[in-house]
Order: sequence, then C-alpha cells, then structure tokens
Amino acid sequence: MLAPLFSYPDDGYSDFVSCYTSAMSSPRIAVISFPGNNCEVESLRAVKQAGMEAVSFRWNDDRSKLKDIDGYFIPGGFSYEDRGRSGMVAARDPLMEFIGQEAEQGKVVIGNCNGAQILVESGLIPFGKGLDMSLARNVVTGNAVGFLSEWVWITPSCAMDRCVTSGWEGQMHLPIAHGEGRFTTRDKDLLQELKKNDQIAFRYCDEQGNILEDASVNPNGAMYAIAGICNPAGNVVALMPHPERTPNGKPYFAAMKKWMETRKGPQSEGLLPMRKPTASGAGFLPAVDAHPIELFIDTVITNNEERTVEAAARRIEPTLRLKQLKYIPLKGEPSDYLRHIANFNPNKEIAYVRRLGRDVPVARLTRWNAQTKSEDVSTSTLLDGMKFLRRDEPFEREGDPGICYVLQGIDEQKMCSDDLLEIFGNPHASTLVRLPS
Repeated sequence: MLAPLFSYPDDGYSDFVSCYTSAMSSPRIAVISFPGNNCEVESLRAVKQAGMEAVSFRWNDDRSKLKDIDGYFIPGGFSYEDRGRSGMVAARDPLMEFIGQEAEQGKVVIGNCNGAQILVESGLIPFGKGLDMSLARNVVTGNAVGFLSEWVWITPSCAMDRCVTSGWEGQMHLPIAHGEGRFTTRDKDLLQELKKNDQIAFRYCDEQGNILEDASVNPNGAMYAIAGICNPAGNVVALMPHPERTPNGKPYFAAMKKWMETRKGPQSEGLLPMRKPTASGAGFLPAVDAHPIELFIDTVITNNEERTVEAAARRIEPTLRLKQLKYIPLKGEPSDYLRHIANFNPNKEIAYVRRLGRDVPVARLTRWNAQTKSEDVSTSTLLDGMKFLRRDEPFEREGDPGICYVLQGIDEQKMCSDDLLEIFGNPHASTLVRLPS
C-alpha cells in the first residue's frame, strides 16, 4: 500500500475503521475499497478529521453494514489494476448499481482519482445514466504525457452551494497521481450543457486562481481545464486531484460535512431534469480492410487483464468467451519487428503472423519461431471468432498498434449492443473496428 504524501499523528489504523460512539450524530461515510485501491487510509483519516464518522467497506462486504450510511467515498488507486481501462471493471460491479440507487435518494457519493474514473464509467457522472464522457489518457497538445505525479492548483468554478464539496473559495494546492485523468467527450453538445447546468465544479488554475487551459496549468489536457464535475442534483462529485492526501484539502471535506448536515433526504425541488441517456454509437462498428501483414501477440502465461475483462462482459452475456491479443499491422517483414526485445519477448509472449491481401487471397497464419527466427506453419484456432480492434486516443492512426479482442460464444447482434461494446472501449476516447476474418 502506498504511503500518504503527508504524515499525521499516528492514532491507530483501527480508529479509522471503527464505529465512533461519541459521534453518532455526525454523518456516517462509507469509504469503499475495491481490489487495487490504495488511498483508503488517507480517505478514512480525512473523513474523520472533518468531524464525520468513517466506516471501511470492502466491495464484497455484507450490504447490511451500509444500513445507516449517509454517504459514500470512493478513493484513489488502481481498482482491478486498471484492467481494460481505469475504473471500467469496478464501475460495473453490482455494488455500484446499489450506490447509484443511494445517490438517487439524495445520498452523497464522492469519487477522487480512481473513484472519479469509476463514477464516470458507471454513468453517475455527469448525468446519472449512460456513458457520456471519458477520463482518458493524459494528453497535452495532441501528445500523450503518461502518468503524472505532481502538484496542481484547483478552484471551485460553480456556485458555492451547487454541490457537496464546492462550499469554499480561493485556490487549493493538491497532488495528482494518474495516467488517465483527462475529462473529454465526443458529444459536441455536452460541454455547453455542463456549463449551462453549472456542473463544472472545479477547474485547474494557477497559484493566483487564474483558470487556463495551457499545459502549464492544465496538466492532463482536460477539456475546459476541468478537474471535477458534479451531477445535476449536486450530491455526486468526481474529482481527479487528491484533497485527502494533504491538510490543504480540509475545506473540501468541511464543505462535504456541512452539505450533509443541512440537506437530508432526496433533493427533488429545483433540480435539473435527468438527461435521457444518448446512444454512444458503440453499436456501429465499421470494418477495416485487411492489412497485408499483421502480428497478433499472445502471452505465455494467463493474461489477467483478458480474464477480468471477460468476467465483466459475462455479466451481460454469460456464454461469451474472450481472447485478448496485442495487434500490430506491419509495413515490413515480421523479423524486422520481432527481433527487438522492446517489441517482443519470446520468454513471455507468442507471436502469430497473418498474411492477407491481393497476393494471399486466403488468410495464412504462421507462428514465429524465436529460435530459428523464421515462421512455422500454424494450425492454431487463436483467431477463430469475431475480431475487434481497439485503439485509444491519441493513437488512432491506421498503422498504430492496438488491442485485438477475439470473441466466441455470442452472436453478432448481441455483440453489437452498446452496453457490451462499452466494456471493450469507451466511445469517447477509443475507437472499435471490425477486423476481417
């Protein structure tokens, strides 16, 4: 578990997870832990120090433990190792459906960093239903910038009473630690709707509070320099920086406590109408022409990401079977690519070559022999089934590598439902296309 960025007096971890009989009138907050989260301790501590009762709740705990909970806090980390993409698997856990029902009753739901990714992937942000946006790879001026671990400034950009955590003024200096934190969407009308609804709760700024979309202030390239968004009712907030990791974040949690003490039950009066979910367009998958030479790289050992993504998909279609492969379209000969250890590790991977084109009218599959540096005839059924190629922004050029999903045990009509395809790629940050048989 990662250590917090700041140290506090050590009053015992058990204090963070026990029930506090002396503060029964204070709001009770369940800090949700999915496999791979690593910010539970900081989050429990911040909730407690704000005068609220902190309750530790694992994703597979008995729901009866949530009977008297007033709000939920989903902390940062790498739930399910970010398999598929950050937050995708946890967002589709049955627990999130329950938390969504709680949010509809007016209960507070806060997600920081990975928690924000989970809220966006679940559809609770921005409108409560449907996948309307993405927390995508960090990108500045069109180029990927990778994982960011640095300090940023944010400021509230909505009314003070607009959402749970916006009840403070000025600038807040906070750490960020994410590889996929860029608020973005392919819905051309969404940003204007968020502005109109005053749902853009926090934006990146400089030390003086000036909001800029420049990379010096907006570290991950988020549209409109967005750092956090609330839902129409204001009781659900997704924020990428980490106020729980520093004393600087105390006003954030103080605002949360004040909101919860002054607003009880469903907030129905004066709320914005729930936006009807729009079709993401994921169900329409264009086919691409066959590339003359294609590499499909499998793993020698079990691919844990493959198995986890398959498990998430099976919640929708129980008979589905999945194979996940690395896909590389080649301009030259396979030997030129496969001889570099950075591209291919024969101790961990198996490479298959498929040739298909004018000169090879029937697809021919071979297996790369790393010892002889040649191709052996293969009778593998590895590519039998529907094949989908996923590429993530900003890598969307025709010749770029991607992820190939080979699917069996499901017919094409079921496969092309939005709910299922959105597991394999967020349509606001990725493209999915059909590969030829």
